[in-house]
Amino acid sequence: MKKIVVTGGAGFIGSNFIRYVLNNREYSIINIDQLLLSGSSENIREFSKNRNYRFVKGDIRDFDFLLKFFQREKKIFGVINFAAQSHVDRSIIFPKDFMDTNILGVFNLLEILRRGFFKRFLQISTDEVYGDLKIDSKEKFKEDSPLKPNSPYSSSKASADLISLSYHKTYDLDIVITRSSNNFGPYQFPEKLIPLTILKALKNEKIPIYGDGKNVRDWLYVEDNVRAILNVFENGKRGSVYNIGADNGISNLDLVKMILKILKKDECLITFVKDRPSHDRKYSLDSSKIKRELKHKNIFKFYPTLKKTVEWYKENIKWVEKCIDEDFKKYYIKNYKERLDEKN
Repeated sequence: MKKIVVTGGAGFIGSNFIRYVLNNREYSIINIDQLLLSGSSENIREFSKNRNYRFVKGDIRDFDFLLKFFQREKKIFGVINFAAQSHVDRSIIFPKDFMDTNILGVFNLLEILRRGFFKRFLQISTDEVYGDLKIDSKEKFKEDSPLKPNSPYSSSKASADLISLSYHKTYDLDIVITRSSNNFGPYQFPEKLIPLTILKALKNEKIPIYGDGKNVRDWLYVEDNVRAILNVFENGKRGSVYNIGADNGISNLDLVKMILKILKKDECLITFVKDRPSHDRKYSLDSSKIKRELKHKNIFKFYPTLKKTVEWYKENIKWVEKCIDEDFKKYYIKNYKERLDEKN
């Protein structure tokens, strides 16, 4: 049984990945997570006692911790790095946090790889590294498209991608990268658009939409993404980048209206707010490479999985409350609110 390390495995995509792998493969998984903000113990509770799973609390920014961990563990095949600060709004307010985790953390993992403690490294990236397109553009970003990130978050992810590829080229290391479009599904932290909309609608609260709401995102159901990630980890060509999209380009406004319709709520809950700085207008990925080389095919349709996601949040309000109580209040209020007060 191959032993793999998943960093950031208590987060949204990471926990869905571990859940999928434990149900469909024979891997021994060690999950390293700091359990801050969107990385919640509630996300990993259901498989915490699985015989093929182990949790280790730790921070990828701490090189000494990583070195001691990998010196202690034996025969680790590979590392899949989900650990990241990922919310664009917060990256605009506190960019240093994103540089520390998304760049320094990846550098630390690459240095451990360079020392020979494991063989394969998969860096989880984002379509935001390509920048944006005009609303009426028919273009799709390919893996060799120029990187033109527009926010501190996307810049930090682009930096990590480039550093990772440089380590492959310079040190001949086995490194692959995935860049996916916007994910949705269960266990997503409530600050993101879809869960935020669902939860506010359930409480009949105003739902904020930036600018004119016409910004387009390609929505990918999280299980299709983790299936693709596993495929790349097992079969991807070393030194390669793979886009993972869904061809579900939908404006933020239309998406919110869909959710309101599913919940049978009035569109009067929608409120338009001042647009955020450097708000990308449109993302669109060309995923033909992963389909051609690795025979990947998405199996989920957008609208049924959106309805399924809405139902999941309705049925798991206790998860939301525990998640926010455990992580949001403990971390966000303690760290971010105090710092916001200082800035103001």
